[in-house]
Amino acid sequence: MDIAGEIISNIPKNFEPPFIIAIDGRCCAGKTTLSNQLQKCLECTVFHMDDFFLRPSQRTAERYEKAGENVDHERFFSEILLPLKSGEKTITFSPFDCKKQELSPPVSVNVTPIVIVEGSYSLNPSLWEYYDLRVFLTITPEKQKERILTRNGEQNAKTFLDRWIPLEEKYFLRLNVKDRCDIVFET
Repeated sequence: MDIAGEIISNIPKNFEPPFIIAIDGRCCAGKTTLSNQLQKCLECTVFHMDDFFLRPSQRTAERYEKAGENVDHERFFSEILLPLKSGEKTITFSPFDCKKQELSPPVSVNVTPIVIVEGSYSLNPSLWEYYDLRVFLTITPEKQKERILTRNGEQNAKTFLDRWIPLEEKYFLRLNVKDRCDIVFET
């Protein structure tokens, strides 16, 4: 069975909406690709943790010292998870624009019975209990580096390899993210 099929087989037939699936894992392991596949199969709503990167004013040494703090999980909780759990049918939030380093104008997203949250740090401990299914994607360091170079180019890959990957690894190891997940795949 393929990865998407395995996840779909773990969705109970009689769930109470919304059924929220979190897909976390290593950079370039295929989180976005998998969430896109699931979105097509399930016709579900997808939220991306990339839309909740820290704004420049939030990027402090104290915050980076803690594992899993490289995302605005507080804003994700208040703007996405709380409205989902409250039964909101439409959720409005302002995605973070990485190029401009600021929040974009608000967007509204219709909520479906199944919701996917994808991206690194989606399983931050403050968000953990709000998910119904937790998935972790992993990849070998060699394949990860190859994919980062292909996706980002030589110049931008250095930032990922020297800065973002070590922060992710600290998060995965200190918080035991992979071992706590319901499903783990190596891509």
